[in-house]
Parts: sequence; structure tokens; C-alpha cells
Amino acid sequence: MSLPTEQLIELRGRLEKNLGDEPGIEGILARIERWGPDLLAGVAEIYPGIDLQDRIIDIVSNGLRARSHTLRMRDRVRLLTPDWFQRADAVGYAAYADRFAGTLKGVQDQIPYLSELGVTYLHLMPLLEPRPGESDGGYAVKDYRKVREDLGTMRDLAALSEALHESDITLTLDLVLNHVAAEHEWAVKAREGDQKYRDYFYVFPDRDVPDQYERTLPEVFPDFAPGNFTWDDELAGWVWTTFNSFQWDVNWTNPDVLCEYIDIIINLANQGVDCLRLDAIAFIAKRMGTNCQNQPEVHAITQILRAAAHIAAPSLIFKAEAIVAPDDLVAYLGRGKHAGRVSDIAYHNSLMVQIWSALASRDARLLAVAMSRFSDIPTTTAWATYVRCHDDIGWAIANEDCEALGLNGFQHRLFMSDFYSGAHSASFADGLVFQENPQTLDRRISGTAASLVGLGRATTAGERRLAIDRLTLAYAVVMGYGGIPLIYMGDELGLLNDESYATVPEHADDNRWAHRPAMPWDVATDRSKPLTDPGRVYSGIHRLVQVRKSLESLHASVPTRIYTTSHPSVVCCVRRHPAGDLVQVYNVSDVSVALDESEILGHGWTLTYDRISERNLPVVDGRITLPPYATMWLTEPV
Repeated sequence: MSLPTEQLIELRGRLEKNLGDEPGIEGILARIERWGPDLLAGVAEIYPGIDLQDRIIDIVSNGLRARSHTLRMRDRVRLLTPDWFQRADAVGYAAYADRFAGTLKGVQDQIPYLSELGVTYLHLMPLLEPRPGESDGGYAVKDYRKVREDLGTMRDLAALSEALHESDITLTLDLVLNHVAAEHEWAVKAREGDQKYRDYFYVFPDRDVPDQYERTLPEVFPDFAPGNFTWDDELAGWVWTTFNSFQWDVNWTNPDVLCEYIDIIINLANQGVDCLRLDAIAFIAKRMGTNCQNQPEVHAITQILRAAAHIAAPSLIFKAEAIVAPDDLVAYLGRGKHAGRVSDIAYHNSLMVQIWSALASRDARLLAVAMSRFSDIPTTTAWATYVRCHDDIGWAIANEDCEALGLNGFQHRLFMSDFYSGAHSASFADGLVFQENPQTLDRRISGTAASLVGLGRATTAGERRLAIDRLTLAYAVVMGYGGIPLIYMGDELGLLNDESYATVPEHADDNRWAHRPAMPWDVATDRSKPLTDPGRVYSGIHRLVQVRKSLESLHASVPTRIYTTSHPSVVCCVRRHPAGDLVQVYNVSDVSVALDESEILGHGWTLTYDRISERNLPVVDGRITLPPYATMWLTEPV
């Protein structure tokens, strides 16, 4: 990326003038040389002809002056270890602060629990001040500069981040980029007639333009939020509302919006936040005649935000919440001119979906086909891998992947919905249908991981053992894939669906709250009891965490290749790394499978020691028998 040197000189000069004799000025100015070109290129792409760089540098300067000495020292360490989030010892945990421990101070009190589990990365679900009442689980933000009142204050947030850092745990928060609550200050001022803030949103006087957009726009929540535009009497116009009528999409073509978010990002970084999950990032750019997702402007905007943040707070990273098709997903980590310049982490939604598909069908071939479609990601980035998250599961299974195996994609997606809602005769699952679309027959699924693997429906010790083995296998895949594996709160204890959500008025119409239970700390005490279900689940996941941390081959810069075997239920995930190769073997079925040893050892993989069980590969008369849901991570003998 080549840009006139004089532009960088101007940026450096303005920053130097703004900061004067600020401590560490030379190191700060050096960051202009590193990320200034990314900033300037992004601005030129999205806002051509608009002089924005001085405004951005002024925001950055203000943020730098407000940054604490402790966080500046953290920046220096991160600059020397930029792969900190890619390393094999990185293990994530995602939770709602109130569901986990009541308040931010309560979360701080539970840091020892997280440390015991091996967590190094804590994602607290939306905790910035939402609109009152229904708020889409906190994603309708009223104020980006305040914490939800019942959770604490911004001072409590800063104290929590400091305590986490002392325990070598990083903090991730959500930053909603696509929309704000209808009660946000910007929306209030827009309603009051302030044209500056009216221009922060997409507002139309009649249905002419909205109807043109609607021809190609899908509905995210067709059951309770049909359409993508909402009439507002005070605005005297139709405002763009992709998700809910109370969530107003912001207009990223307006440079004022860009500057507002840069300031918000730096302020959150100055509270000690290490990673921002960029919520609904795929939706922020609009283009007539498209579905207004994954538009190219998204990546240039992200590049600007990241460059500005890295100049002000280089220890901050971005995670893209882009639940999109495989062909679109890799771009959120960077392709072409944006490679390595956008988000640092992205959710691997496809891996999650394919794990559930393999467990339902007892067939891992579709997983192998789907994962083979992904191109390698920049070596400076990482996947966030997961079995479960706070959201529903949509069956993002591509028709072409199914066709490669002689399957019908539409029918397979129907099968998945039937299976995980418990409607299929062979189902072990106890899920809930979420947002059924009668036109497309699309049905998404809610439910905790333990309920979906069958622990809730298990009536015998054998069925419970198989359910726990399924859950352990699923977590082994995400732990072993590379990147940051995320444990969703309660999965480590095998928590089941919380049916009490229906008694809470603001939750009753949204069954995703079934898999957002409150943390039962009395159950958590059973994690040390090996004969209880929570004890067995915790023991299995904790073991995976500890083994993962010992394997340098799980550094995220190395890709995973997935190979099928002669049996559809068995796949091998292979990682080649200079520190030592790793072959993972998984049997996704509930029956034993016998394979010729050449299937595991015949591809140049001479790895025979299972690091999970601490035993050698069981070869008898040239055959290897894999029990139901067998999980092996093979290396050279230790």
C-alpha cells in the first residue's frame, strides 16, 4: 500500500503538535508510520474528497492523553507480543455478567473460577446501557459510555479489567456498529429536528425508496419484527430498522458517524477493554439491489476503525461478528488490499453448524467438504471457534456442499431443524424452534449445548454417558481447530435449558433465553465430584483445556486440514507445525468403528500417542477400534 509520504508527515506532525511532551511520544509517533497508511487508504476509499484525517487524529490525541500509565505499559507488551490471542494457551469464556455473577463486582469475585478452568479471554455479553424494557438482549444500546445500572458503573468496569489483567485474562465487550436504540441521544436529537443527527440515520419521507430496498432485503426477525423500516411520527419519516423497530440503523456514509464511533472505541479501550466484538458488522453498509450484507465498504470502514484504535491503543483487537456464508466470511479477516488490516478474530460459524450436523447424521463427511471450501486466513489473525453461543443456531449449510455428497441441501436443513427440535424419531436433542419462516420453512434452533446433545432427555446412565461424550467431542473439535475456543457459560457444567424464561415478560417471546440461564453456583460446586453429570462434563472440558495449552501446534497461524476416512463417521483433523504435528481423530457416531491402521498412520502421519488419554494408539492386528464418540489428539510420544 503506497501513499504519499507527505500525508504521513502531516499526520505525524498533527499528532506531535497535539501531544507536545507527552511521555513515550516517540513510540506513539512510530505507530503513525505503522498504521497511518491503513487509516489514510480507508478514508480515501469510503470518504473521497473529505478531509477527515485531522479530525481523526484529534480524537486519537484526546484518547491518548486520557490513557492510563498502566494501559500504556500493556500496549508496549502487546506490541512486542502481537500474537498473544493466537497462542495455544488462549481459551475463551462467554457469559452475561448478570447471569454469571450478578454484577461487575460479582464477576470480579469469580475470577478464581475462570482461572481454575484455564480461561485467558473473557467475553461479557452486552453490558453497556440499553434502552429500558425490551432491548434485544442488550444490543439496543442507549449509551455507549455507561454501564447498565444494575451491573455497576464505568469505574467498576475499569476495576474489573484491571483485576482480570492481573490474572492474565483479557476482557472482550460488544460494540454494536449497525444500530443504536431509538432512545439513544442521537435518535432523540433527530426526533427534535436537529438535521445533523437526522443525518446519522437513514430516514425517508415516504415508502418509495424503502420499498425499492425491500425487494432484495431479507427479514432478520420475521416473527416479531417484519420488514426493515419503521414509521416514526416525530421524525415524520421511515427510519431503517433492520433488526427491531427500536433499533435504528446508523448511516456510515456520514463521516460524523465514523468519528463518533472512533471516539467510542478509544474510550472503551481506555477502560481496559482488550477486544471489541463488532456486532452486526455485516450489515453496516447499504447498497440498493442487494441484501445489504457483506458489502465491500464494510471492510474499508473496519480498516479505518482498526488503524485509529491501534494508534491510540495498540493492545486493542477486533472480533467480527459476521454470521455469513463461507465465501464471505474470510473477508472479515482480510482479503486482497484489506488482508490483515481489518478484524483480528472472526467467529467460525460454519464449523459450529457442521459439528451439529455431524452429530445428528453420525456422518462427518459434510463437515470435511464444508471446511475444505475455506481459504487460508491471514497468519496474523485467528478464528473464534465455538460449540454454542448466546444466539440461536441457523442452519447455514450450503447446497453445493450437500450436492457434493449426493444430498439435498433443503432437505438436510429441514432434517437438522427436526432433529434438534426433537421432532425426528432418531433425535436425542431437546431444542426449541426459533423464528420459523412459513414461506421458506427455515427454522432456527435455541437450546443449551447440553440439551442439544441429549443430556436432558437421557434416562439411563448409558444415555447420559453418550450425551456427555458428544459434548466433549464437540468441544474437542473447537479446542483443536486452532484460534480461540470459546466456552459458553454453563457448558462446562452441562447446564440444561432454563424453562423459566417464559415467566419473564421481556423474555417470554424470545426462547433464546432458554439457553441463557443464570449460573447455578451450587451446581458449580459439583464440578469436583466425578460421579455427577456436572463433574463428568467439567472434567472432560477442563482436560481438553489443559492439553490444548501444552500443544504449540495449536497456534492460530497454522491452518487445520480435515481428511475423511473409509468410514463416514470418522474424520482426521491435521495440523502441521514446526513445533510438532498434531493429528486429531474423531468418531462422530454412537457405535464403535474399526479402521485399518493405515487410515490413521498411512498419510505420513507417524503420530501414535494420544495426548488426551495419555495412551498409545490402540492398534491390534493392524486395526484400530474407535469407541463411540472417540476423541484422540495424536502426537509423537512425550
